[in-house]
Amino acid sequence: MRVIVCAKQVPDTSEVRIDPVRNTIIREGVPSILNPDDANALEEALLLKDKYPETVVTVVCMGPPQAKDMLIECLAMGADECFLLSDRAVGGSDTWATSNAITSLIESIGDFDIIFAGRQAIDGDTAQVGPQIAEKLHLPQVTYVQEFDISEDKKEVTVKRQLEDGYEIIKLNTPCMLTCIKELNEPRYMTISGIVKACADDAPITVKNAKECGCDLTKVGLEASPTVVFRSFTPAPKAPGQMIKGEDEREQAKNLLGKLKEKHAI
Repeated sequence: MRVIVCAKQVPDTSEVRIDPVRNTIIREGVPSILNPDDANALEEALLLKDKYPETVVTVVCMGPPQAKDMLIECLAMGADECFLLSDRAVGGSDTWATSNAITSLIESIGDFDIIFAGRQAIDGDTAQVGPQIAEKLHLPQVTYVQEFDISEDKKEVTVKRQLEDGYEIIKLNTPCMLTCIKELNEPRYMTISGIVKACADDAPITVKNAKECGCDLTKVGLEASPTVVFRSFTPAPKAPGQMIKGEDEREQAKNLLGKLKEKHAI
């Protein structure tokens, strides 16, 4: 059984800064990490491998050459192989163009049983790429997966899907696409032996360009993207709140009324 995990290298949002002049994200000097929801997707694939040792866990990623650092982390956690699509031709892709590129990458790898992906990436927060890949691969899909189980014959999966006001229990056949949330599991740490293996010269990381993946170059990249980010900015800080003081509720209410009258709110 082959399980594919879609992973993305993203800037650590705890240290993201915005250029006040250009209104763009300052990436220089900001560390990159494995997207948190993708870590949950990888962990679920590794749990499946723990249960069925014959399972092959394949991580796919689209990004610049330095994304190999993130793939090394995936190998150190227990992934079997990684594929990186890195090409200037796919640079600047929006979610639609990105899903086209990753779909081509997955098709170039071969058959699979399940694709796990994170719910969304913390740098874009669109939650669109996973479902778009499923549509282009003609796969049944479930998003916001918080529990997962698979039948002994590995032909049917049962998932609990998180909703705003409850959950759904859904069964679907493999192959399928599932997008994961943090409640699904707790990602494991890298192991010492895994780090040594992942950092070896013969680590199983394959880098492909767009042509090698069979990408349609008219459907990837900035020019092919139907959406464009105009600018990024941080919201203006709100004015600090005021504490209404008083010895009891009646006096506090009286003081509040006075404040509202001062501002001509009433």
